[in-house]
Amino acid sequence: MEHTAKNTVIGFIGTGIMGNSMAGHLLGAGFPLHVYSRTKSKAEELLSRGAVWHESPASLAEQSNVIITMVGFPSDVEEIYLGDSGIINHAKPHSYLIDMTTSSPSLAQRIEKAAAEKGLFSLDAPVSGGDVGAREAKLSIMVGGLLETFDAMLPILNIMGSNVVYQGSAGAGQYTKMCNQIAIASNMMGVCEALAYAQKAGLDPNTVLKSIESGAAGSRSLSGLAPRIINGDYAPGFYVKHFIKDMNIALQSAKEMNLDLPSLSLARSLYERLVEMGEEDSGTQALFKVINRHSSS
Repeated sequence: MEHTAKNTVIGFIGTGIMGNSMAGHLLGAGFPLHVYSRTKSKAEELLSRGAVWHESPASLAEQSNVIITMVGFPSDVEEIYLGDSGIINHAKPHSYLIDMTTSSPSLAQRIEKAAAEKGLFSLDAPVSGGDVGAREAKLSIMVGGLLETFDAMLPILNIMGSNVVYQGSAGAGQYTKMCNQIAIASNMMGVCEALAYAQKAGLDPNTVLKSIESGAAGSRSLSGLAPRIINGDYAPGFYVKHFIKDMNIALQSAKEMNLDLPSLSLARSLYERLVEMGEEDSGTQALFKVINRHSSS
């Protein structure tokens, strides 16, 4: 069955920096939207546009046939899906469950198994693109699960992202997101060190950026986050605490595969220093504070 606004009721759990914009696009596309978030105030804009508030994931699940989650940590995902009062125990048969949180590949596999036993269909569909990508509906969405489930949900995923790619069986979306985070971790160290170096050399970092962002060093991290660093803007497009969570997942799964990731280990240690400075709720670009402080000492 094609999922259109006429026959689909979407439940969205997690209306933070990313989720609020993503849910807003679904509402804008005409889908009836039910929402739940631990902090109701974060959903006020959606509620003002016609979304229906629920006091629990269970209540939301009972009223929806496509349920999307965008929460913080694997522990949140596990509780929301697999807990006694969670989605899987309360969703209507044949509902579709899409976890867009960056989480553990093995947890995605457990969720699919538990969902299938209840006659439900699940996808792990983490995203990349940050707050801007969510706001502009240009997220990269990497998807794991059954191909038939992916095909059924593709029209809905396309409303939130501009690059939706099927990666394989359950957990494949999360493994792909880890590849993304591994690449970003090293890149962010390079971006911050390049700006600290430019500063030490007495250069205008904005002028330096004009030269290097379109050359071989170019990246979305450089183009998108270096201007924020230069302007002293460390507001979160993606939280430091969530990035550390992702690096821990990647390092744990790499250990299970007997793979050494020295750059990722270094990046995690530097971000842990940033947390010690009280910056866990800052954006990932705040790593510059660690690099710059070290270079100034």
